[in-house]
Amino acid sequence: MKSVRSVYKIGNGPSSSHTVGPYRAARLFSSLFPRADRFRVTLYGSLAYTGEGHGTGKAILTAIPGAEIVFDRETSDLPHPNTMLFEAFCEGEKLGEKRIFSIGGGSIRIESGEGDEPHEVYPQKNFSEILAVCRTLDLSLCEFIYRMEGEGLREDLRNVWHAMEDAVRRGLCAEGILPGGLGVARKAKLLYEKRCYNESADVTMNRLIAAYAYAVSEENADEHIVVTAPTCGSCGVLPAVLYHMRYDRGFPEDEILDALAVGALIGNVIRTNASISGAECGCQAEIGSACSMTAGALASLYGLNIDQIEYAAEIAMEHNLGLTCDPVKGLVQIPCIERNAVAAMRAISSVNLSRFLYSTRKISFDEVIATMYQTGKDMNEKYRETSHGGLAQLYHNN
Repeated sequence: MKSVRSVYKIGNGPSSSHTVGPYRAARLFSSLFPRADRFRVTLYGSLAYTGEGHGTGKAILTAIPGAEIVFDRETSDLPHPNTMLFEAFCEGEKLGEKRIFSIGGGSIRIESGEGDEPHEVYPQKNFSEILAVCRTLDLSLCEFIYRMEGEGLREDLRNVWHAMEDAVRRGLCAEGILPGGLGVARKAKLLYEKRCYNESADVTMNRLIAAYAYAVSEENADEHIVVTAPTCGSCGVLPAVLYHMRYDRGFPEDEILDALAVGALIGNVIRTNASISGAECGCQAEIGSACSMTAGALASLYGLNIDQIEYAAEIAMEHNLGLTCDPVKGLVQIPCIERNAVAAMRAISSVNLSRFLYSTRKISFDEVIATMYQTGKDMNEKYRETSHGGLAQLYHNN
């Protein structure tokens, strides 16, 4: 497996696979052909269907000003649902071309096999193998991660955490209508400030966590700086819960960083053995993964044992199985923003269950991840970030 550092990427929203990935691909390709005087980029699959709403063309043009962007909605039988063909020309002659795939979370892979991710850090392929090492060496998950990653991880995580904090704070102060034409108003500030009469402690906690999730997700929808966790579309879940634990519950920053490390390891296992791409496996791969990462991170923050951490992550994913990705008008707004808040609260419930019931579990984390991947492969294309089915289709027809 790759370094957990690559799970968290700081960049502009609204979509890691539709903006961050294409931007990185465009920069990489253009650097290979410095003599080129013209570029053409053809987008296929999910990128073609929802790229306009997600701002894919804008992201590519930021990296290659003046590039010709083609949305090919006819070609099928693609090697990946987020396929791009980059072509470079000079004085009318083609200099070269490459097919590049945006594989989720802002990561890319060139058709020939190489990618832009760090080298392999973990010889372990799944959570079961990690668990075996931790038991043999009597290590916690945090100790295992820091031992494998080497120096510098904590400071990298600190930068990630500060970017997450900034996104929450900006979002809590912002008002207005989000771009894209749906007329969706920002709601984080309202949620944060509007206390109900005789509000119980539980209601206050849920309201604040929802406000934090809305804050980050609305910043993402407004194309501002967020952190993939593991994607832009699911970027509000983990920061919401950890911001609550840091500022409403008083956990120190260094313990938050350790929780981020555990969350990243869980996300790493998911993307290694399944997918974090909504275009490939539906929203279960994005919100489901974020919920699972958050549950594992929170369980670690509470000091629960490795079996409880695994069970929390498994519960969180299991109850997102089959979740579709059908963004209205191809925008990361409906149902995405609200979904981040719901997943944040579901992650907390998963930890509460795992605390008491971990010794009774029957399904492993690896098994539920394999199930998620197979479910995604079986899912109709209409429900995998094409805006052809579900909420997107019903809303369009109203």
